[in-house]
Amino acid sequence: MREFSRRPLPKASSIVPCSMPAFIDQLDRTIFLDHPPRRIISLVPSQTELLYTLGLEEEVVGITKFCVHPAAWHHSKTRVGGTKNIHADIIRTLQPDLIIANKEENQQEQIEQLFLHYPVWISDITTLDDALEMIRAVGMLTGRTQTATSLADDIRQAFQTSTTPSRPLRTAYFIWKDPWMAAGGNTFIQHMLERCGLVNVFSDRDRYPIVQPEELLQKDCELVLLSSEPYPFREKHVAEITPIIPSAAIRLVDGEMFSWYGSRLLKSPAYFRQLRKHLQENSDI
Repeated sequence: MREFSRRPLPKASSIVPCSMPAFIDQLDRTIFLDHPPRRIISLVPSQTELLYTLGLEEEVVGITKFCVHPAAWHHSKTRVGGTKNIHADIIRTLQPDLIIANKEENQQEQIEQLFLHYPVWISDITTLDDALEMIRAVGMLTGRTQTATSLADDIRQAFQTSTTPSRPLRTAYFIWKDPWMAAGGNTFIQHMLERCGLVNVFSDRDRYPIVQPEELLQKDCELVLLSSEPYPFREKHVAEITPIIPSAAIRLVDGEMFSWYGSRLLKSPAYFRQLRKHLQENSDI
């Protein structure tokens, strides 16, 4: 899970007239653009879906191969590579006037090259508040302020009305295998686990640590969640973990509900409620 380093980033992609509107991204970089943009490239799947929700059908000209929502865009929009393998030549042919990226999803070296030629707005998200701030900011960037503000308000309301259990379950959330990797502290997944009423047993380890399944016993883990992405966990992996910690409930979960920070957040509270209800009804804990 390589991401942007802490070395300083360029403040803007180029020298521009001071009359151009200025926008500050979540890395405190200022970009200038001829607002509103007419040719947008999204390098982040959850933010691609957000652009769709904001009604930017004509404006979005490029996405990554992992931008699977909406399905119509996945099949019709030009793909510019993967989130960590961007094809600069394809981007050049699309002539974007705005590129939307993310600190964790994209590679710093590749994004820095894009800085030299295009306005690049970067999100940096570890909490729900960060996500709501991003949604509002993207709305301002794209001339969809009212729609984005309403969406952010609806998401906040959905989370505020969602109750959490009185006793949070000690939980491990796996994102990868060979090596086994879990969501640790200082991640958006960590924050979503808390919102789901769960306690991350690996919160004391930063970002996405490599762990041994045997550590689950040492952590007194009660619940193991195997995410659908980025590694596509299946029932065979449930069977692999079960003998290691037979006392824990082990579930396959929709990773988009825990890690996507765009308009899909509207669906997360209901999904979390259903997960907790399922665990309770099946007396897993």
